[in-house]
Amino acid sequence: MSRVGKMPVAIPAGVDVSIKEDQISVKGSGGSLSLARNALVKVANNDGKLSFEPANDSREANALSGTIRQLVNNMVVGVTKGFEKKLNLVGVGFKAAAQGSKLNLQVGYSHPVNKDMPQGITVATPTPTEIIIKGADRQRVGQVAAEIRAIRPPEPYKGKGIRYADEKITIKETKKK
Repeated sequence: MSRVGKMPVAIPAGVDVSIKEDQISVKGSGGSLSLARNALVKVANNDGKLSFEPANDSREANALSGTIRQLVNNMVVGVTKGFEKKLNLVGVGFKAAAQGSKLNLQVGYSHPVNKDMPQGITVATPTPTEIIIKGADRQRVGQVAAEIRAIRPPEPYKGKGIRYADEKITIKETKKK
């Protein structure tokens, strides 16, 4: 059995988990999330802990038990604490401004770039060169961060562009005569 799938998911106080035949729903102070159930994984709620077991001895069921367990764990963490990604803008004149559910970026193009945030995702700009994306769904937070980074990815010669806060850019050496 999968090592990750063997570990139970503890349900903290204030989180409601409902297991139906077609989906698993998690509700908490940060919102509500749901995941489609798979027939290859058995899910059981044993007094505050969710356990995941493969329905048969196939390799696919074994792998899916760990995957489903981690997705449900991410949902529980998301509705209690939430997830966030930080992006930095590096470049002369690069700046960002959050206006409600929109992000306005000026990153060296002849026009400002506007990005609408999906429902459940909030964006903040504590400084003009820093963007913080928050939400309960880990996959959506990461996807929005990747889409914002793709507007102007960091280039390898000067390092200008939008990068993750913990990202290291390797600067290439220029040609020499």
